Amino acid sequence: MARQMRAWVVDRPGVRAVHRQVPTPAPGELRVRVRVCGVCRTDLHLAEGDLPARRPGVVPGHEIVGEVDALGAGSTRFGVGERVGIAWLRHTCGSCRFCRGGAENLCLAPRFTGWDDDGGYAEYAVVAEDYAYPIPAAFTDEQGAPLLCAGIIGYRALRRAALPTGGRLGIYGFGASAHLAAQVALAEGATVHVLTRSAAARQLALDLGVASVGEATAAPPEPLDAAILFAPVGTLVPVALAALDRGGTLAIAGIHLSDVPVLNYQRHLFGERQLRSVTANTRRDGEEFLAAAAGIPITVHTTPYPLDRADAALRDLAADRVNGAAVLRVC
Repeated sequence: MARQMRAWVVDRPGVRAVHRQVPTPAPGELRVRVRVCGVCRTDLHLAEGDLPARRPGVVPGHEIVGEVDALGAGSTRFGVGERVGIAWLRHTCGSCRFCRGGAENLCLAPRFTGWDDDGGYAEYAVVAEDYAYPIPAAFTDEQGAPLLCAGIIGYRALRRAALPTGGRLGIYGFGASAHLAAQVALAEGATVHVLTRSAAARQLALDLGVASVGEATAAPPEPLDAAILFAPVGTLVPVALAALDRGGTLAIAGIHLSDVPVLNYQRHLFGERQLRSVTANTRRDGEEFLAAAAGIPITVHTTPYPLDRADAALRDLAADRVNGAAVLRVC
């Protein structure tokens, strides 16, 4: 009889606990015994239906830290017993014009963990060995999990925001991804201003050393060279654009955003202000960020939940009751 494992599947609205067969790694894949899985806002968008699931009954979760416990045929990059991470990007075609040009985040035929294929709200997960990451020894399992999406996407968003050396950065929303990106910016000499509705998040931002905090719709104390919108709230786009200095850039970090109001060209864009989206990440982004995170080293703030309370973790995330990053302790 096949071994069974505990798992959660997307069952909109929400998630549902089930038992699933333990997966078998295909050639070139690893099977990972999941220790911790981060709870990402993308999981919430899937559960609430803002992001349509790619297939029925998919297991969410793409911030996975665990131990390799089985190897598919021909898999040699990692050994049984090694600690690895599984992230959002799990497959690219390697042959489209974007992959050939070094922009695999824009691949025309990608696959994503917890969206196309089962993720880490489960006791086991599989991944192609080329898309797994070694986790720096500086981080515990619980600290390492949020780095694999919140951290990597925040890092790419920071780079997309084109923050100049020693520049002034505004961060709108201050959850899992933002509190990691802010630390990279601070370590690189930026002045960081945080605008968010959560009082607890504002306090966390101050504890991390930002220059100022305020309500999400407030004006920062000085014009911004760059800004990142982490909150999936389209009405904040004109607010953030209006806060930019001439030549500033706003990067929107996230796969889902509510509708954006009509923009006024003179107020929001004139003066060579730019508006950019952030789409997934490359594996190079992940490697660069993990190295930077260990070197700083970044402080990761987590709120842990047992696997059996994955539904509660998502509810708390929706209600802004999570400070830092929510993580599921699986074993």
